[in-house]
Amino acid sequence: MQFGIFVPPVIDSAGLVKAAEDIGYYRAWMYDTPMLNSELFVSLTAAALRSSKIRIGPGVMIPGNRIAPVAASGLATLNALAPGRIDWGIGTGFTARRTLGQRPVKLADLEEYVRVLRGLLAGETLEWEFEAKRRKIGFLDPDIGAINIRDPMACYMSAFGPKARQMVAKLGAGLIDAPHNIEHARHNMEHMKKAWVDAGRDLADLRTMAAIPGCVLQDGENYDSPRVKSQTGPHATIALHSLIEAEEFGDIGRAPPPFLAPILDRYREIYKNYAPVDARYLSNHRGHLMYLRAEEEALCSGDFIKATTWTATRADLIERMRELQAIGYQNLCVEMGYRHPEKLREWSEVFERV
Repeated sequence: MQFGIFVPPVIDSAGLVKAAEDIGYYRAWMYDTPMLNSELFVSLTAAALRSSKIRIGPGVMIPGNRIAPVAASGLATLNALAPGRIDWGIGTGFTARRTLGQRPVKLADLEEYVRVLRGLLAGETLEWEFEAKRRKIGFLDPDIGAINIRDPMACYMSAFGPKARQMVAKLGAGLIDAPHNIEHARHNMEHMKKAWVDAGRDLADLRTMAAIPGCVLQDGENYDSPRVKSQTGPHATIALHSLIEAEEFGDIGRAPPPFLAPILDRYREIYKNYAPVDARYLSNHRGHLMYLRAEEEALCSGDFIKATTWTATRADLIERMRELQAIGYQNLCVEMGYRHPEKLREWSEVFERV
């Protein structure tokens, strides 16, 4: 079992990655949300230069944010700075797309993007369509020291719905999942394994990862304590951010649980007051996965946090993480959030017992 972190990139994120390395974390992923966070590849470069062992990479990169040759150059450059320590995650996009007022990238376009990236990173010359023209592209001078495509870089795909998991199997990529409880994790893994086998692949080759939002409760601590709400309240409210815009932007492949309905109704009244009217998404995603906005505080109850994150006592979390391992998740990566470096030590005390 391997353990890691997901980080919203800000100016000091490289220091957090270095601290994670010093504690013993195996990998660190950074989000790709340019209108909300620091620029992804600049932040990854800083992390690569500050660290020496931990694996790093975009988690997850969004095709619409940069054309495939630019993404390939960025990854190959990182691989030159941190040889053999780079992986790359990719997905259709949630916040990164919605902050631009856009729907997710189509799965077919994602598949094509992966094809081009993989080909370029393998040193191939291949055909690529851009601005309505198909042209041959490839790295021109891969041996002058500007990039590194000798050391392999593993591809992981964020896949929350059945069609996306089928594409993971089709492409032989690793899986990045975000199960919200053990039952959901078991369902997702059963479907992923079936899709993998149906694609003619050996289960021994399946690479799986779970993103874990939550807070390690202290003795006697309530689920709605200020500390808990600051650490993981932003991870709970992403359900509201997603569902409130489902009609305009689509959903992320999950039916909303019944308990969310009254909370979503209350949030809808808040959402109606966001301006400008034709771009309420600009307010809806401010602070996404980083901090609670003032108007979200009252909605983020202890019951809400308990139901939508993995928040629990250390002993309970150890058992849950062991269950995830038994289900088939090989990598567990905690969502770090914003300005809570203490989570590294708190969660390491969970992970080291799994």
